[in-house]
Amino acid sequence: MPSSKKFRDYVLAQFKGELRVTTRKMMGEYILYADGKIFGGIYDDRLLVKPVAAAKAMLLDAKLQLPYDGAKPMLRVAAEQIADNSLLVRLLDAMLPELPAAKKKK
Repeated sequence: MPSSKKFRDYVLAQFKGELRVTTRKMMGEYILYADGKIFGGIYDDRLLVKPVAAAKAMLLDAKLQLPYDGAKPMLRVAAEQIADNSLLVRLLDAMLPELPAAKKKK
């Protein structure tokens, strides 16, 4: 089931208007970028983030879930955590240094 634009808009709003957070629609889902780095995605109306050390430390009870068949597991951000916009901004700030730089396009 593809993710809804309404859920995507809600998640983006929870990042407190962080202009560095953008999305790219891909096969009915949304990839999440910040400062040009992929940090997560919206899959089946679930917010999933890469399981880097900072995310694991901040989302202690988060479960690993597959965004789609054959993908690497990611951490699911719970609904109450999405509603806490200051948590999302802190999570993003903590994750970014651990994520690889964006690949240069040829």
